[in-house]
Amino acid sequence: MSCRALTALITSLLLTASAAANDAPALKAGVFSPARQAPDFSLQGSDGRELKLSRYRGKVVVVGFGFTSCPDVCPTTLATLAAARRELGAAAADVQVVYVTVDYERDVPERMKKYLSAFDTTFVGGSGSAAQLAAVRKDYGISAEKKQYGDSYTYAHSSFTYLIDRGGRIRALMPYGHSPDDYAHDLAILLKE
Repeated sequence: MSCRALTALITSLLLTASAAANDAPALKAGVFSPARQAPDFSLQGSDGRELKLSRYRGKVVVVGFGFTSCPDVCPTTLATLAAARRELGAAAADVQVVYVTVDYERDVPERMKKYLSAFDTTFVGGSGSAAQLAAVRKDYGISAEKKQYGDSYTYAHSSFTYLIDRGGRIRALMPYGHSPDDYAHDLAILLKE
């Protein structure tokens, strides 16, 4: 094969590969390019076991942060994720939702289990000490600010979720307000990889 023919063949293969990559469905969430390894952590799981992100290697994982006393954003996000899992049907067995609390004082594992089970019994919550939770928030770039209101308090916190592929890499960040269809779309793409 001549040098010119070899060059033409390589160029053709590169163009074909490029076209195939462009035909791949795009995620609706903000994509991390390149993907990076999701930081692992060790917390108390609402299922009574140690909660480590690495425990779910081989599944697609959605990681979110919030608290059980949240009046609007957290329940909306969890209801959206539950609806997305229902849309996926049998494929949802390979999707794990992990919800890490920002409220170490109130959100003990038993409380988180009861709260999350109201949305989907497969959801697992993570709680721990103030220092443990602060370290996880730092690793994931999550802000959480406690706001005192009379005898009670609430939190202003980041409301996006991370989409993590089967290999444990952060692939995308889904801002608050996306629909169950958007989540199901992106999760279906990651499940097929």
